[in-house]
Amino acid sequence: MSGGSEAVESAWKLARQYHMARGERRWKAVARRVAYHGTTMGALSINGIPALRAPFEPLVPDVIHVRNTNRFHRPAAESEQEFTAFLLDDLESAIEQAGPETVAMVIMEPVQNAGGCFTPPAGYFAGVREICSRHGILLCADEVITGFGRLGAWFGSELYDIEPDLITCAKGLSSAYASIGAVVAADHIIEPFLDERAMYAHGITFGGHPVQAAIALKNLEIMKRERVIEHVQENAPVLRSKLAELLALPIVGDLRGTGYFWALELVKGEGTREPFGDEESERLLRGFLSGRLFERGLICRADDRGDPVVQVSLPLVAGPAEFDELTGILGDVLTEAWERV
Repeated sequence: MSGGSEAVESAWKLARQYHMARGERRWKAVARRVAYHGTTMGALSINGIPALRAPFEPLVPDVIHVRNTNRFHRPAAESEQEFTAFLLDDLESAIEQAGPETVAMVIMEPVQNAGGCFTPPAGYFAGVREICSRHGILLCADEVITGFGRLGAWFGSELYDIEPDLITCAKGLSSAYASIGAVVAADHIIEPFLDERAMYAHGITFGGHPVQAAIALKNLEIMKRERVIEHVQENAPVLRSKLAELLALPIVGDLRGTGYFWALELVKGEGTREPFGDEESERLLRGFLSGRLFERGLICRADDRGDPVVQVSLPLVAGPAEFDELTGILGDVLTEAWERV
C-alpha cells in the first residue's frame, strides 16, 4: 500500500476478515494510550491521542485504549517486574471488560513513538503474546517507525522477541524514496484465504505498485550491502552515552529509547519530575525550541502529545561526528530554554 496509515487500516481489516473466515464475529481493537497509528478513519480510531480523534468523531467502533510503558512518572520504588505485572493486568482487565470473544486485534509499537520513545519493560511483550494467544486475539506490531533499522535491528519485533501475527511497516521500507507501506502476515493468518473460493476483500489504488516495490527492494539490497543495521548496532551505545550527558541540564528529566531513536523529557526543575503545563509547553516547544533548533541546523521533534519531549531520530548512517554536533546543539538550545523558563 502507499504508507503507514493504509497499512494499519489493512491490518485491522485483515484481522476482522481472518476471524470471520474462521466463523467468529470479532471487530474490536486494543491499542495504547497516547500511541499514534495514522490519520485515516480506522487508524485514527486506533490512535490513543484524544485531541487528534475529537474533530472526527464518531469514529470506527470499537477501540479500547490501555496503559503504555511510560515508566518515568511511576512510583520510584516500583520494580521493573512490578511495572510489567501492572501493565499486563491492565491489558487483561480491559480485554475481559470488552469481551474477549469480540476483540480482533491488539496493536502496539515495539517502542512507542508518541509520548517519547517508551521502551517495554522486561517480560512485557512475552506477557502480551500470552494474553493474545489465550484469548485467540491477533497481535499486530506497528513497525511503521521502528522497522528497518531504527532500533538497531531489522524489526523491533526481532529485538524484543514479540512474535506478532501481523506487522505493519512503511517509512524505512524504501528509506522514504518511494511511497510504500506493507502488512506482513504470518502463514497461519493467510491460511484461511488460500482456498480457491476465499478472498481477502480489500484493495488500495496503488497497492503493490511495481515502481515503489522495485525502489523498496533496491533500498533493502543497499542497506544489507552497506551493513547499515550493523552500523546502528555498533554506534548506538556511543549515541546513548553522548545524549546521557544532557541529563546534567536542569530542564532534562529523562532519557529513553534505543538504537537511533531517543527522547529527552523536559521538566520544570532539576531533580523533579514535574511536567510543564499546556500553555508553558506551547511556549517552550513551538514558541522557542522548534524554531531555535532549526536555526542551529537541527531538525528534531519537539512534541507534547504526552508530556513535553524532544525526540531525535538520526539518519542510520550517522556516526560519532554527528553525535557530537547533535548533542552540542541540543545542549546549547536547551540551556537557553531553561534560562527563558
